[in-house]
Amino acid sequence: MTGIVGIVSQELANQQIYDSLLLLQHRGQDATGIATDDGSRFHMYRARGQVREAYRTRDMRALLGNIGVGHVRGFTAGEAASEEESQPYYVNAPYGLIMVHNGHLTNTRELSAEMYNIDRRHLNTTSDTEILLNVLANELEDSVSGRGLELTDDQVFEAVSRLHDRVEGSYSAIALISGHGLIAFRDPFGIRPLVLGRREHASGRTEWIVASESLVLESAGYELVRDVTPGEAILIAPDGEMISRQCAKQSTLVPCSFEYIYLARPDSVISDIPVYDARLRLGDVLAEQIEQAVPSGTIDVVMPIPDSARPSAMEAAHRLGITYREGFYKNRYIGRTFIMPGQTVRRKGVRQKLNAMGIEFKGKNVLIVDDSIVRGTTSLQIVEMARQAGAASVIFASAAPEVKHPHVYGINMPSRKELIAHGRSNDEIARMIGADQLIYQSVEGMNRAILAGQSEVKALENSCFTGEYIAGNVNDEYLRWVEANLDS
Repeated sequence: MTGIVGIVSQELANQQIYDSLLLLQHRGQDATGIATDDGSRFHMYRARGQVREAYRTRDMRALLGNIGVGHVRGFTAGEAASEEESQPYYVNAPYGLIMVHNGHLTNTRELSAEMYNIDRRHLNTTSDTEILLNVLANELEDSVSGRGLELTDDQVFEAVSRLHDRVEGSYSAIALISGHGLIAFRDPFGIRPLVLGRREHASGRTEWIVASESLVLESAGYELVRDVTPGEAILIAPDGEMISRQCAKQSTLVPCSFEYIYLARPDSVISDIPVYDARLRLGDVLAEQIEQAVPSGTIDVVMPIPDSARPSAMEAAHRLGITYREGFYKNRYIGRTFIMPGQTVRRKGVRQKLNAMGIEFKGKNVLIVDDSIVRGTTSLQIVEMARQAGAASVIFASAAPEVKHPHVYGINMPSRKELIAHGRSNDEIARMIGADQLIYQSVEGMNRAILAGQSEVKALENSCFTGEYIAGNVNDEYLRWVEANLDS
């Protein structure tokens, strides 16, 4: 999982990118990187860890230029948490290219073979971002071949169009083209988010920002212009001139539902849907499920797992007419356990992150609301903490449906055997996490809650709930290959 940002400014971009990455830190805490362009050369720094600890003053001073990109990254299980596997990535031809990318390509096997056998390009890592960058570089090279050295806007858009023809999966990407500016583009389904913002500089020129979430724009004083549309490419010159073009032959907007459930910050807006409002509605619809499953008077208090489940729990309590309480205190200096690599680290992280306050639990029948249940590690320990704090009974409710299938579009849910709901009934899952009763949101209810009150988004990417994959040739053979590579 990744957060990305790109800036075309009339002043030094390094501090602006750093500030933006602080706001995107929730999208990954394992690695970060910034690259800038001063008009004659690129400057790049990559490091492990969180943004505040990764950059020193001398690192920032070396990042010269008014144009740049940045990223934060959470490594998935089986990946090496090293600078070499971190973004941005760089190739020197044609012109010099640097890229950051959020998403996951599903035809990396085919593209890797094409890189070697057809494009004659060498890959130095296992990252699909490096593959995506080399595809773009190859298509740009083909665009200018025999047409002179000067790269035109049309040739850039032609290259992105051919990239769409070759690449499958999810990708929101931002790239720097040396001497030409910044190019941002999104896959034809718009699975991963990307928003565009602008502000006017004192010089009269326009400054631009492209980022994973809208809160980055608001904090820096940019006006949210719109989302980058599926299949679209946006080209921004160093002087602030911006042009865009639809580069995919076919496109449709199907954003990832997990952005609204868990990944995005609640103060972001994705595809004109405020994330906070979506989470409130998820709680309202979840209350319908609870009313059907639990006899009236059974529940004494509703409690959230902070922070992403709080809006849903508040709204569910309001709808049910039951007292709402904050029973778990969160240590905010621990990373998000959902995206921590490895079960052992997750188990330790839950106990370090949350503490149950006995005064809120003792003798009470408690309804605990979480945003989702993925592996069940967090849920099991939360139920244990509630009982140790004195809860008389524990009902566990998930604002998301059962996660039964791998998520292959950029979220750390790659293996079916790690998913607690895969091949199990609700009663079996309840016993595994130690709850007296388990209630899941329905897929229909989730869609209804997230999509309410707008007309732009007609459907959501729900593959981890339904097993229906909209992008790439994702079948059982592919999923077995992914799982085998995780185990190797």
